[in-house]
Amino acid sequence: MSPASQTPGLCRDCTAPVDDPLATRCPACRSPRIIRHPELHSLFIAHIDCDAFYASVEKRDRPELASTPVIVGGGHRGVVAACCYLARLKGVRSAMPMYQARKRCPEAVVIRPDMERYRIAGEQVRNIMEEATPLVEPLSIDEAFLDLSGTERLHHGSAAHTLLHLVKRIEEEVGVTASVGLSYNKFLAKIASDLDKPRGFAVIGRQDADDFLASRPVSLLWGVGKALCATLENDGIRTIGQLRAFGCGELVRRYGSIGVRLYDFARGEDDRSVIPYNPVKSISNETTLDSDLSDLSDLRHKLWTLCEKVSARLKAAGLSGQTVTLKLKTSAFRLITRSRRLHAPTQLAETLFRTALPILEAEADGRAFRLIGVGAADFKQDGGAFQGDLLDDAEKGHQAKVEMAMDAVRNRFGQPAIAKGRSLPPGRKDS
Repeated sequence: MSPASQTPGLCRDCTAPVDDPLATRCPACRSPRIIRHPELHSLFIAHIDCDAFYASVEKRDRPELASTPVIVGGGHRGVVAACCYLARLKGVRSAMPMYQARKRCPEAVVIRPDMERYRIAGEQVRNIMEEATPLVEPLSIDEAFLDLSGTERLHHGSAAHTLLHLVKRIEEEVGVTASVGLSYNKFLAKIASDLDKPRGFAVIGRQDADDFLASRPVSLLWGVGKALCATLENDGIRTIGQLRAFGCGELVRRYGSIGVRLYDFARGEDDRSVIPYNPVKSISNETTLDSDLSDLSDLRHKLWTLCEKVSARLKAAGLSGQTVTLKLKTSAFRLITRSRRLHAPTQLAETLFRTALPILEAEADGRAFRLIGVGAADFKQDGGAFQGDLLDDAEKGHQAKVEMAMDAVRNRFGQPAIAKGRSLPPGRKDS
């Protein structure tokens, strides 16, 4: 019998303590889902990751899909943004081309992403996390690190007990499930959260970290991508245990500055703190086209639509960007990115469009493109107003006033209530 099975535990369903180390079911609710670990109540760094988040939101809002494979993604030319676990059993994975996903799981229901609904659900999840601790470091819309040290008195229990309550609230109040990894540092907490999905709760403590890591592949280490993994394997280093044979200086000499990280992570060491606020560095929108486009008028129409979406997000966040980036992907999958720095920051769709359009015109030389995107970066916080655009020059001031008026109409009557002529598809003539 393992040491973990001989320790008291907690019920993952009702959160009640399970004092009998031999009990196989919770005495309060009879659930067999009991979490036990010798260090369960002395660890406080967690990683929480919602399970198949986009697909879970879709299933929450469409209960008739509960037992149906669901894929969230673009059209035939797009990629999988997310998929439920039923689809994963058929081999579907995030970022897989949609045509491959449809082949592997033809019975799946394919749903276009609804980022606004996902954003609202993500904010609800984040709010629940922040009620547990102010030390929440978001990694994406549906996952974050939490540092629960010092919260025992506030929540009348250990970090593990608080986390069980937290994921139970997420499931009951938001309608999606989440998995928890609990450890003594961020590196191991992130690994643990992937060990028991979905609705998982896994623990890696100080006593078992070395044994846990020794036989694992080096690809598990944070920062080891395909290229570095191949280099390590070519050097005969395939497991984390093999990596421990090298000193820090030797790893730095061989692999550069990342050698320090390799040395520490291989020994289960990670001194990074949970940082509660990571400012957004860029806001962008892109679309994979249903068919390759080479005609400038078609691409111009797509560009304007994307600029309006980026502008709306900038305004909602109260941000203005001073760098505009155009992203294109050719039919041969060659990625092109071009950036321009503005004289003053903006959140206007018109300014974004007029900045990106000359770049598009220079690149649209007859080549066919399968993807187009636009983004803004180098942010200035301006409270959601148009001060920089209003004051920059007379023309931009006029543009800002026009967009303010359009936004007011849309806020009152809905997005389709008013639009500029360039929003119409090429060739369409409305009276």
